[in-house]
Amino acid sequence: MIKSYNRKSVIETFKGRDIPGLIKLSASVGWDYDKDEIQTIMSSGEVYGYKNDEGRIVSSAAIIPYGSNLASIGMVIVHQDYRGQGLGKELTQACLDSVSKNTAVILIATEEGTPMYESMGFKYTDCVHKYLCDNYVPRMLDDILEVEILPMRKEDLPQVVKLDKDAFGAERREFISNRINQAKESLVVKNPDGIIIGYGLSILGPINLILGPIVAPDHHAAFALLNRLARNHQGNLRIDIPSGNDAFMAHLEKSNFTKVSQPPIMIKNSNLLPPRSKTLYGIAAQIFG
Repeated sequence: MIKSYNRKSVIETFKGRDIPGLIKLSASVGWDYDKDEIQTIMSSGEVYGYKNDEGRIVSSAAIIPYGSNLASIGMVIVHQDYRGQGLGKELTQACLDSVSKNTAVILIATEEGTPMYESMGFKYTDCVHKYLCDNYVPRMLDDILEVEILPMRKEDLPQVVKLDKDAFGAERREFISNRINQAKESLVVKNPDGIIIGYGLSILGPINLILGPIVAPDHHAAFALLNRLARNHQGNLRIDIPSGNDAFMAHLEKSNFTKVSQPPIMIKNSNLLPPRSKTLYGIAAQIFG
C-alpha cells in the first residue's frame, strides 16, 4: 500500500547515526549496502534523503564529487510504500544542486530509474557489463607476463592516484584513499623497472567480493590482477566492466563469470564521459561511476 508522504518534511543530509536506517532501506529493495560501504560513500561525498513521521528513512540519494569537473550519483532508493510521489526525483535534484552547473554528473541507471533520469536531462553515453561468479576457476595466462604483482604500500598512493585519474578521467584522491582503507586486498602491478603500471582492489561485501577498480596497461595484466584478488576467495564474486574490454571479458567467461546485465551510464551537463586512457578494466562500484 502506497503511503502518503508529509510534504512539509525537509531533505536531510544523513550522517553516521543514519547508517542502520540506510542499510534497512537498501535491503527493502534487494540491494546489499553495508556499514563499510556507506561509510566510504559518506567519507567521499554526501547522502541525502527523507524520513517519515516515525523517523524511518524512506528514500535516499548520494553524490560523490571528483574535483570540480565530475561527480557521480548513486544509491537512489525509494521504499516501495512511498513511490510515485516524486521523492527520488527531488533527491536526485538535491544532488545536482550540490555541485556546480558546470560539473558533469554521471550515474549508472536501473531500468526502473531510467525514465526519471531522462526527464531530468540525463542522456545515455555508454554502459557497463555486470559479471557475477559463484565458482571461480583460476586460469594460467597464455603469455608469461613480465610484471610483478605486489601488495600496495602507503608510499604507492600518489602513483596509484595518477593512474586512476588517467583511467577514470578525473582525480579521485579522497575516494581512492577511502576505498583502499575499506579494501580486503590492495595490489599494484610493477614493470621490470619497478614502475607501478596498474592497481587493483577487492572489497568484501555481505554477498559478493567486489573486484575493482582494476587499472592495467592491457587485458593480460588486468586478468592477472583479478586472478590474484579472486583466487583464494570461497564465495561469490562481482565485477562491473566498462565497455570496450571484450578480450578481458572473454578471459572472465572462461573462469566461470557470467554477464547478468548491461546497465546504461547516463550523463548530464556534458555529452561525453571525460577522456580516458583505456586502462580501466573494472569500476569500483556502480555508485562511484
